Amino acid sequence: MSAFITPETIPIRSSSEPPAILAPDARVFLGRAERFEQLASGNSLGEWLGFLGAITRAQHRALVSYPALTLPDSDAVALASRHQMPVVPAQSWQREPVWRTTLFQMCMELFPLAPSAAAPQLQILQTMPEAELETLAQCVLDTDYSGTNNALLPYVAAALQVHWTAAALHLAGSLQALDTPGICPCCGFAPVSSVVKSAGEVTNLRYLHCALCNTEWNMVRVKCAVCDATASVSYQMLEDADAQRHEAVRAETCDSCHSYLKIIYQEKGGVDPVADDLATLALDILMDEEGYARAGPNLLLVPGAM
Repeated sequence: MSAFITPETIPIRSSSEPPAILAPDARVFLGRAERFEQLASGNSLGEWLGFLGAITRAQHRALVSYPALTLPDSDAVALASRHQMPVVPAQSWQREPVWRTTLFQMCMELFPLAPSAAAPQLQILQTMPEAELETLAQCVLDTDYSGTNNALLPYVAAALQVHWTAAALHLAGSLQALDTPGICPCCGFAPVSSVVKSAGEVTNLRYLHCALCNTEWNMVRVKCAVCDATASVSYQMLEDADAQRHEAVRAETCDSCHSYLKIIYQEKGGVDPVADDLATLALDILMDEEGYARAGPNLLLVPGAM
């Protein structure tokens, strides 16, 4: 079940200017792993969520020891800023081969922990030719799920997330907001969800969270991330059999473009924009039944696989 909520006006408790862009935390994957493990307990999707926790712990270990990347110099960053373009765009920035090394190491680590259905996929990735891995990487970055190896894409995506998050960490402080508010100012990718949080002295701020590089950027409340509409925005949430509302995660729907993006309230608990999104797939099913299209992907999930 769901409940519609009309858009509310959220007061700002300080006149301080909130940061427009938040770089990813160096421990973003570790916190995500802990959240997956918490969500797995007593959940009907517990085995899958627990394995996702293992994947994100592997991501954390990879990020901690990630080698230095060749990033755009200050002139290139300034040029991107002048033209309102992402600095390391997902579809055109030349990714370095180290991402494949990361993928191989993660597959090795995860194989002993993998559910029976996942183990063969990890084996395939360890022996796949480089050219085929690069083709899968491009499918992830293009959000193209039309191929025959779709089941392999979340693992490829996990390695690419480490690669782009490492880049975003080093670019912290040099990014500028874009004219197109619904895409990441670092890599140009779509958001996985949005998070309502405090930043500095200002509370109840909404930040879109990049599905690829984990950068967050500020966007005003009650505004569609796809088409910028405001009048046609509303909210839905899940209700359990006892009519108990699950308010930490809602679907922000837009009747102008018929899209939705989940909005996650940090004040409701130790939430994570990726983990809590995947733990509320019932809300995605409901939105699909009501005719809304998801505005951004969760790269750890192949559409239609669950």
